[in-house]
Amino acid sequence: MTATTTADATVSHRLTAADRCDACGAQAYIAASVGGSELLYCAHHGRKFEEKLRAVATAWHDETDKLGDDAS
Repeated sequence: MTATTTADATVSHRLTAADRCDACGAQAYIAASVGGSELLYCAHHGRKFEEKLRAVATAWHDETDKLGDDAS
């Protein structure tokens, strides 16, 4: 599955429980494409690195909505 972030498209989930955070090994909910590679992060590390990642990422995929209110 692929995800789209345009206003008129439906976002579909593509990360699974097998996708793990590159920083800590927890389940990944954020994927960022940087320099031709995909980096995966849990909600915690995705938020921690978001500002710097978004500055260099060519794509950003966020599925933290799967976590509900507990992710804040």
